[in-house]
Order: sequence, then structure tokens, then C-alpha cells
Amino acid sequence: MPVGISFYTFQTLSYVIDVYKGNVKAEKHFGIYATFISFFPQLVAGPIERTNNLLPQIKAKHEFNYEQATYGLKLMAWGFFKKLVIADNLAIYSDKVFNNVYDFKGFALILAAFFFTIQIYCDFSGYSDIARGTAKLFGIELMENFKCPYFSSSIREFWSRWHISLSTWFRDYVYIPLGGNRVGKIRHYFNLMITFMISGLWHGANWTFVIWGGLHGLAQIFENVFTRKPKNYQPHGLERVLKVLMTFTFCMFAWVFFRAQNLNEAIYVFGNMFRGISMHLEYLHKGFVDIKMDKISLALFLIPFSVMALFEYFSLTKDTIIRVSSLKKPFLRYVFYFGLVTLLIMLRAINNTEFVYFQF
Repeated sequence: MPVGISFYTFQTLSYVIDVYKGNVKAEKHFGIYATFISFFPQLVAGPIERTNNLLPQIKAKHEFNYEQATYGLKLMAWGFFKKLVIADNLAIYSDKVFNNVYDFKGFALILAAFFFTIQIYCDFSGYSDIARGTAKLFGIELMENFKCPYFSSSIREFWSRWHISLSTWFRDYVYIPLGGNRVGKIRHYFNLMITFMISGLWHGANWTFVIWGGLHGLAQIFENVFTRKPKNYQPHGLERVLKVLMTFTFCMFAWVFFRAQNLNEAIYVFGNMFRGISMHLEYLHKGFVDIKMDKISLALFLIPFSVMALFEYFSLTKDTIIRVSSLKKPFLRYVFYFGLVTLLIMLRAINNTEFVYFQF
């Protein structure tokens, strides 16, 4: 299949549906319409743009904007850092295990699940950052596709921060037309499950993807039934830390179904990941030995991972790129810039892999 076919198919579908419903006017100029469908930065892996955001920008007159362009370059650099330094280095270990799951057991399987959880985020959000940064060079503002999703305190919040262009697409064109939450409880839960299972099926005709989507649907239903809070309630302190850890752990285990090549392999992973856990230190040590990750390799992972975690944490309240750019002392800004570029050059993966979402 052509690279990125599902992304521009979804973008075209949203255009046709919006025109049909009268939400936007049909574009009469074929060249402008073709540019809207094939705008190259986001063509192969999103974000999936909406007509009322991207089409007017393509038709507008653009002049070079220094602040917008420099922000775009910084955003691209951050995207390259996540992809080349973190995602591609972790792919070495996660691919080693998931491509030969029956050769591993114990903590090695948990490490593979954890590494893939970080890998897929850095890979996909890295692409989105590069796409958004490139678009800014042309004066185009693409929608933000990721907002620190692994700092979410619930699955519902996770999906408001993860692959936002796809989750809002399914919300607007599947979930709401089914009735959304404006129906009875049972029908509401049915709408949630259908939406998430279709979302899983979008990734591929494999039961593993359907189960992955179904798990997220069930998690949202569970939250609706058992964790009722005021609409705008936000946990704080220790409560939030625990909920963030629980949400991250759920997502990590759900990603096993997403990454496993078939259902039998996913079942094997869950059935063997805790084997030998009674021997605590030996269990942990053997996991690193089995995937051939020594102390130096672990340190080289922890350094950029810590940089990313801090970047994400500070981005929860304010865009970290804007924070750095607004520092009054140029020395501090350039320490960050040169430090990031140095890490990018020194720690980038020797063998780069294609973006994970190129397969969808």
C-alpha cells in the first residue's frame, strides 16, 4: 500500500463529510484542493488536518516570519532528537525481543514493553514535531498532535493528549454520529467500545489491534463507572503521581498487543514476563543480560530519556521551546541549543529505522 494512505484518506473523508454537511464550502480551485490533500510535511503520518484549519491557510498570502521560522527549526530539532536519539536506539532492543519473543522470558519482556512504549511515542511525536516545524517554515500552522500523553492521570486524559488529530477525527465522525454520550448509559458505553475498536482496526486487520483498541475502550468505561468525579476535577500531589503511574502502566501493557505480531505472541509475553520474579535481583539482572544491554548502553539511554522527561514535564504548563527562547540571557539559550544538538550528533542511533506509522 502507498505510504501514509490512511492519513490522507481520512483527511479527504473529513473534507467530503464537512462539505456534505454544509460545514465548509467546496473548494473550486483544483490546485488549492490538491495542495490541501497532499501538503507534504504531514502527508505520510499526519497530523490529520481539518478543512477549516488547513485550507484557508493554503489560500492565504504568506510572508516570511522570523519568529515562526526559528520556532519551526527548534521544533524540528526536538523531533529529530526524539526520533534519532531515543526511538531508534530503543528500537534495537524492542525489535530484538518482539521479533523473537519465544527466545525471551522474564524481565526482558517487561523491558521490551517499556522500551516500545517510549519508542512509539518518541517515534510518532517526533515525526509530528518535524512535520509541524517544517510547515511553520512556510507559514502554515498544523494542529498539535501530542501533549505530554504519558503524564496523563486517566485513559480519558491520555486520549485527549495522544494522536489528537486521529482521536478527534473518530470523536467527530464516528463517536458523535453514533450518539456520543447524549444517550443512555448502556448505549454510551457501546458507542465508546465501537469507536475504540474501529480505531484499533484502523491500524491493521489483526485481532491484536482490535484488542488494543478494546482495552482502551473498556478502561474508559471503567473510569466512567467507578471513578466519578466533578467534571473539571484534577488530582494533585501524591494522588496524581499514583494515577499517572497507573495510567502509564496500563498503556505499557496495552502496547504489547499493539506491537506483538499475533495474538499468540502477545499471550506468551503476558504469560512469561513475570517468570523468575521471586529472585528479585537475579530477575532484573538477567533481563538486561538477555537483551544485551550493558551499563554504558543503559546510561546512554537514561541521559536523553531524562532530558525528554524534563522537557515534557515543563511543557505541561508552558511550551518548553518558548520557555527557552524567552530566557533573557543568550548564554543560557545557546547552552540548551548546543547541548541538544551535541546529544543529537553523539548519541543518534547508528542504524536508523523508518517511522513506525509509515506502515499505517
